[in-house]
Amino acid sequence: MSLEQQQVKGEGSSLLPTAGSLTKIPPSAQTEIDAALAALTANKNAWVNLDILERINILDEIMNDVQSVADRWINAGIKAQALQTNQYGIGEKHALFSLVYRIVRLYRQSLRDIQHKGNPRIPGPVYKRSNGQFVAKVFPQTLYDRFSMPGVTAEIWMMPESPLRDGIPAQASFYHSENKVGKVALILGAGNVSALIVADFMHKLFGEGQVVVLKPNPVNDYIGPLIEEGFRALIKRDSLRVVYGGVKEGAYLVEHPLVDEIHMTGSDKTFESIVFGPGEEGAKRKAARNPKITKPITAELGNISPVIVVPGPWPESDIKMQAARLGSWLSANAGCNCLTPRLIINWQQWEQREKLNAALGNFLAQIQTRKAYYPGTIELHNQFVADHPEALQFGETPEGYLPWTLIADVDDQNKEEVCFTQEAFGSIIVETGLEAEDVETFIDKAVEFANNDLWGTLVATIIVHPSSMKDPKIATAVDRAIEKLRYGSVVINQSGVIAYMLTIPSWGAYPGQDIYDVQSGIGTVNNVLMFDHPQKSVVYCPFNQKPDPLLADSRNIHEFGQKLVDFQLSPSILSLTRLSIAALKS
Repeated sequence: MSLEQQQVKGEGSSLLPTAGSLTKIPPSAQTEIDAALAALTANKNAWVNLDILERINILDEIMNDVQSVADRWINAGIKAQALQTNQYGIGEKHALFSLVYRIVRLYRQSLRDIQHKGNPRIPGPVYKRSNGQFVAKVFPQTLYDRFSMPGVTAEIWMMPESPLRDGIPAQASFYHSENKVGKVALILGAGNVSALIVADFMHKLFGEGQVVVLKPNPVNDYIGPLIEEGFRALIKRDSLRVVYGGVKEGAYLVEHPLVDEIHMTGSDKTFESIVFGPGEEGAKRKAARNPKITKPITAELGNISPVIVVPGPWPESDIKMQAARLGSWLSANAGCNCLTPRLIINWQQWEQREKLNAALGNFLAQIQTRKAYYPGTIELHNQFVADHPEALQFGETPEGYLPWTLIADVDDQNKEEVCFTQEAFGSIIVETGLEAEDVETFIDKAVEFANNDLWGTLVATIIVHPSSMKDPKIATAVDRAIEKLRYGSVVINQSGVIAYMLTIPSWGAYPGQDIYDVQSGIGTVNNVLMFDHPQKSVVYCPFNQKPDPLLADSRNIHEFGQKLVDFQLSPSILSLTRLSIAALKS
């Protein structure tokens, strides 16, 4: 079939099931919220001064308790998104849950390092760039890392002139502080991926020493009781409380006098509503630089994630493989990720540009569509397609489902273009071409375009063939791009998801935003080696990973996801072998 013949086949099909019903949790009464905050406040000073060994014991309890909820946690996500048996999303939910085990395990290791050596161990060298900026190589940490993710390395680049301790960038300042002050942090949880919620509250509890009141997003509040059960070691010590509700309860929490700090994951619109208030009144407050909330607030708010494709001598097999990877990166979690690649930036003159676009469309046409589970994605999709009626759409679309959508050849000169100014949260990927006299100039222009014309500063990807890197001019231009991209994470040859899933790199917007122009947010999470002043993380991956079990057309994603859960729970030769066998079956 041609690209056009493979487009969306119409509404109303009944090929896919509707979502299973998950019991909605009633909002917490203000008296319940008050009681939760009172218990946390009474314990905050004890928690901030808790012995490291006791913290390690708590993490051991958590690792045991989380195992009791693992299956229910994974199945709740499957049910909420109406995923079919053996569909890509089934394995995806397992892979995402494996992050929970990884987070707990890595914090435990960091605390053991602090206990015995004073700081979390940096597994690789720390060096200084020519501008004086320090860089720490942070992945791989272990032989299991090397064998489970061959060819993957990661660095954290520190802020220029970051303070040093014992000759290296300062780490774990909370644990070195002699005058610790207890605080209550409010976490307004992510509605798209439940593991993000865990990463956020674990960062506050074990990275910053704050007790936490967590309000899950109403989209996935079904995860709250599972968190209460799996993390009961924190609940029973009055260090974590979970409350429920929507806008009303959220507003009560952010203004509550017992809440000292706030962290949220969501949209910039929600952030502004919190800080300045909703509607016209909020807009006036923002314009007058008169915020309604003056408490410290950090946030992770999304991105129009660019993918800079360095043109090179790609054979047909590479075009097909990279198109499959791009399509798979889009389809993960129905495209509802802040790090989903949104905008492919090609060299306009590259003779294989159209082949890559066509191959991407052909791949998307083979992938089952997903339920538009996240509120507002259908309306947002309709807005983008209305602005771009030439958009190519692929796949069956029963009621409540969205087609995979490719908007190609968007005019890079249109600075008001919706594809450059608004995140297309959902099943949309966009492509544009930049004119340049040669490849090196294109790379420089692509970086300038990503920095200056796209909304957000969270994560960017560069795809570059190894043969291209043998050209000194191109290699220098790529290195320059990594340095100059103003994004909190820069990933080579992989989706931004890897920068998050590793957990070791810092994750968050590029430093410099404030509440008046927040874009992708303020502050960082993850960063389990606890560097005090990270600027950006850089992750290097192979151009062509074989096998690649996370492709959306993988034959064995379900089993691979299950084995990944086992491996992250307890890395061993046996669990690594089983994971490798499952990957080979893909």
